[in-house]
Amino acid sequence: MKIFRNILIIASLLILFSLTVLSCQTERPQYIVSQVSEETLEALPSATPYNERQVYEPGTLVDYIAQSGDSLELLAWRFGSSRREILFHNPDIPKDITTLPPGYPMKMPIYYKPFWGTSYQIIPDAVFVNGPDAIGFDTKAFLKSTPGWFKHYRGPVDDQSMSAAEMIDHYAMNYSLNPKLLLALIEHQTGALSNPQRDKASEEAFLGFQNQHKGVSLQVSFVANLLNDYFYRYFNMELGAVHYKDGTMENVDPWQNSATVALQLYFNDIYEGEIYKRAIGPDGFVRTFMGMFGDPWARDLTVLPGSLTQPEMRLPFQKNTVWAYTGGPHSGWGTGKPWAAVDFAPPLATQGCVKTEQFALAVADGVVARTGPGVVMLDLDGDGDERTGWVVLYLHIAEEGRVKEGDVLKLGDRVGHPSCEGGRSTGTHVHLARKYNGQWIPAASEVLPFNLSGWIPVEGERAYEGWLKLGDMLVRASVFSDAESMIPADR
Repeated sequence: MKIFRNILIIASLLILFSLTVLSCQTERPQYIVSQVSEETLEALPSATPYNERQVYEPGTLVDYIAQSGDSLELLAWRFGSSRREILFHNPDIPKDITTLPPGYPMKMPIYYKPFWGTSYQIIPDAVFVNGPDAIGFDTKAFLKSTPGWFKHYRGPVDDQSMSAAEMIDHYAMNYSLNPKLLLALIEHQTGALSNPQRDKASEEAFLGFQNQHKGVSLQVSFVANLLNDYFYRYFNMELGAVHYKDGTMENVDPWQNSATVALQLYFNDIYEGEIYKRAIGPDGFVRTFMGMFGDPWARDLTVLPGSLTQPEMRLPFQKNTVWAYTGGPHSGWGTGKPWAAVDFAPPLATQGCVKTEQFALAVADGVVARTGPGVVMLDLDGDGDERTGWVVLYLHIAEEGRVKEGDVLKLGDRVGHPSCEGGRSTGTHVHLARKYNGQWIPAASEVLPFNLSGWIPVEGERAYEGWLKLGDMLVRASVFSDAESMIPADR
């Protein structure tokens, strides 16, 4: 495999060199936007046939290498085993482990399921999320170097007129998806980055979805939301099978990663039969991606490192004040999974979108990496880049009195006034969610719960309906106080 990847890297470098020589008049970056050569295709791993796994006897030990984001709970769900059984066969793993270190070799007890899908992995999680892999990538420069019509596109995005590059960066940043992923999907499905001829008649369902999301920008937004929903449903152990339009079903191969599963489910929405199989194999989407950005596996593949823990965080309001817990775990951004966010509202004389003199406070030390309409991104590692380390999203923060980008905050410092600004809201509140290296972390995660002053979110059957838990105490959409005693005001 290393030989194959070295060949690919050398070929990519030669292409880049030739492009630079031919266009030495310009200093802007050059990128590959072309069909992948036959030599490169021959170097790609071939797609494995479906159901190629043998029928294992229950509890058979198989070799497994831990991937980014793996936990004992997730592996037990995927392999049909249990946390206890995995620990028994891997005694070197600490019992209190959170995330497993990527690359760690394990013996995994497996319980066979019929109808497992392909084991071919399309892309790693590292090029799915808007994390360290996207640092240094210039969307505007990339699009400028392409011959297609898409670079000239301009359209409405959230009541603003945006260029194609601005639109991609907007959705990549807010949904926390790698901009290269979105660009490769657009090119793979439409050829808009390589074809100079624009067909406006086909743009209503630009990415293949016949729904109320009509036009280029709304289709991209819809797809970004859908990709996240699929990625995190698998990551959160909620979705383990692909259901096809012909009524058949396939269980996800236990060795798969979240990014590949998300793309399998996504392409199943728009393709069928052999076209679908081609899209998820080495001659499909990944061929387009590699032709544009090189080998997605030839880079740092770690998003969530081993033994990851959340730093200490406090509730976002002043002690001995009474706020309402108005929203249990729900979407961090958009309408799908992950349910990474929880909501808190200050004391108000009336309901609705009214001004308040109360402030949302910093849950930890950090630097303000970004502000926008209703948005404050608090970067806890202090490098000012929300694609690295722990980051906390504050949404619905009023512009008046809000912190500025670059401000350094200490735990308990004022962030801004809760409001209805930014996104959709029917009442003044603050919405909080977390990311690590660009990957959203579900609020009620078994491994990395959103711990705020000891309070842990619990998911409900539907979004917003969950609880907060402190020991044996539960609070659901109730008024409670962050007093020293941490006792709910209306217990």
